[in-house]
Amino acid sequence: MLSRVANSIYWLNRYVERAENIARFIDVNLNLILDSPTGMTQQWDPLVKITGDSPLFQERYGEVLPENVIQFLAFDRDYPNSILSCLQAARENARSVREVISSEMWEQVNAFYMMVTEAAPKQNLASLHDFFTQVKLASHLFAGIMDATMTHNEGWHFGQIGRLLERADKTSRILDVKYYILLPSVNDVGTTLDEIQWMSLLRSASAYEMYRKRQHRINPTVVAEFLILDRDFPRSIRFCFLNAERSLHEITGTPVGTWRDPAERALGRLRSQLEYMTIADIFETGLHEFINTLQEQLNGVGQSIFNAYFALEPMVEAVEEIKPISSIQTQTQTQTAIGS
Repeated sequence: MLSRVANSIYWLNRYVERAENIARFIDVNLNLILDSPTGMTQQWDPLVKITGDSPLFQERYGEVLPENVIQFLAFDRDYPNSILSCLQAARENARSVREVISSEMWEQVNAFYMMVTEAAPKQNLASLHDFFTQVKLASHLFAGIMDATMTHNEGWHFGQIGRLLERADKTSRILDVKYYILLPSVNDVGTTLDEIQWMSLLRSASAYEMYRKRQHRINPTVVAEFLILDRDFPRSIRFCFLNAERSLHEITGTPVGTWRDPAERALGRLRSQLEYMTIADIFETGLHEFINTLQEQLNGVGQSIFNAYFALEPMVEAVEEIKPISSIQTQTQTQTAIGS
């Protein structure tokens, strides 16, 4: 598979998943506002802080108001990580590989983009909650269509890796919302308000029902363990790493548990760390500190995948590696090296 095609399918899936997870991200706060007691102060600034783009927000919007934050994260065409910008990028990636993906995939990502484009930013909170639900469902539909209509070859596995790495990153950020936003005071720990906040977080990760089937009470430690270390829940970080690693080994053909390039090594090491980690280890380090480190390691995995599979070596280097025997043979070998 050409690196250009693999790269486009990888980022097509990352962008669709990112749009979904930004919707979940905002939905954490919307659920809290709807569920919290009357008179509780709304907190929107932490949503921007967790993205790491506070300076850009301050430069463009200044005051942290609900409508500004929602416009920035959902509908801002000039902010590359907004829902609208992510879907525009996903659509362009899909357009560039229409000969590889199914027509149903193209139609869904195009319809998804048009749905968000036509949405009105200035809606009340209840309507926005419905809009973000539509975003999540449209993302699920795209993933299901891809799974059902695309051959499960290298391209499909690159798409899976992109989706799962993005999901792991955003699940960690949804958890980090708790650190930044959900608890106005340590005096609220263990109170009804604290429980409502953890329930809202679980719902925003579509994890509430699955969590309650295993655990009757809302326990912060168990909630964090479920979202980080569970092997079977599809939005847990550990599940994402396990299945991303499987797809990577399907591409390379090397057995799971071994590695032959830095990408396999980086992802395998990150997965194995979670395999032997307990929630007590995480809380001993500090949940926020653990998440920060995890996100840095995820960035490293993404860079390793880019270097190993997507980065194109300069043409000059490819030519210099070939030992010329004759002018005709050198030209043939160069074309082979560049096209391989």
